[in-house]
Amino acid sequence: MDVAHRLAADGALAGTLVIANEQTAGRGRGGKSWQSSAEAGLWLTLIERPADTSGLDVLSIRVGIAAAESLDRFAAEPIRLKWPNDLYLEKGKLAGILVEARWREQSVEWIAIGMGLNVRPPANIEGAAGLEPGTARVDVLLELIPALRAAAGATGPLDAGEMEEFNARDLARGKACTQPALGRVAGISATGELLVALADTVAPFRSGSLVLQDSQ
Repeated sequence: MDVAHRLAADGALAGTLVIANEQTAGRGRGGKSWQSSAEAGLWLTLIERPADTSGLDVLSIRVGIAAAESLDRFAAEPIRLKWPNDLYLEKGKLAGILVEARWREQSVEWIAIGMGLNVRPPANIEGAAGLEPGTARVDVLLELIPALRAAAGATGPLDAGEMEEFNARDLARGKACTQPALGRVAGISATGELLVALADTVAPFRSGSLVLQDSQ
């Protein structure tokens, strides 16, 4: 992502793709970091320059939906989604998404859509999943990148089809959670908030991490 931001600042066009063969200083939401083994996955950043930024608040979710749909053909089971930016298989986490925007005054100059995907499950990380054995990274790219670009070009809140797709893949819906509040996950809103059923109301959360009770 650092390379992508430098390229974008120098005028790189929308659609520019930066791919790392491995990571030694990967980062995610909340400053989390990790390392990635060479040739075991795809660690990429896509630069986009949207003229309409009305979909920016839901972009991470929209990218997740598009990625899950495009990656299903390489997985033994339908890929699940966990708000706001993770992809899962039954065996564990498959991928993570990180979207960063760069602004000039009140306008977005560019967005960087980062994704880390395990093609092969890392041997040294518990709770991680990979795609089907024999999956070629170039085949994954051919399916994934058009889907990410289409998601980046979409505008406005999630539409009815996207909501239905997320709900069908929602890993957390109906489960008890401890963060961002004590309650039970009730899905998401069309504008990207996590909905948590509390004692007497359903509260929306725009930011924070979702921690499920059974994952502690």
